[in-house]
Amino acid sequence: MADQSDELTLDLMFELIEHMRVPEGYKVEVVKGAIYMSPQRDVHWDITANLLEQLRARYPRRRLKSDVRIDFPGHLNGFATDVTALAGDAEKNDKGLWRYQDIECVAEVISRSTAANDYGPKKEAYATAGVPVYLIVDPYAGEWHLHTLPKDGKYRSELTLDFGAPIDLEGTVVGLVLRTDDFARD
Repeated sequence: MADQSDELTLDLMFELIEHMRVPEGYKVEVVKGAIYMSPQRDVHWDITANLLEQLRARYPRRRLKSDVRIDFPGHLNGFATDVTALAGDAEKNDKGLWRYQDIECVAEVISRSTAANDYGPKKEAYATAGVPVYLIVDPYAGEWHLHTLPKDGKYRSELTLDFGAPIDLEGTVVGLVLRTDDFARD
């Protein structure tokens, strides 16, 4: 009898995803063991690119990631974050993936079909992982949600403001103020 496990792992799930016919323009993630595919819309990309450009004032290109698999605490959480800013001494793990312990900031631009993940299980996973800054940008409501001070699997500080209001991250590890007046609405 072969030593083979029927246990589903993130590595196995992503191996299966690599062999799937994922339509061009779709992002694939695993959240709590479920596979989600969401279309990358123009507004979504514009906001993501805007954030990446602004974060370049503090982070070199090689420390900014988008749609790159990172495994997070919890049951089968392999996220492809919209924007991830890594610490200067960030290292990949033995699987060649970036470590969640080296993340300074995550930003997610919501899609209607997966918004519940960004506000729910992903927020919980980021807080459990100790991600210092978690930003949710909602182009449907025209507002952003800043989550900081993670402790015991929850963010202790949350702030929601409309597009146009700056995102003040100067009191965080990010150390910048991000402009939102150019954020597109959907």
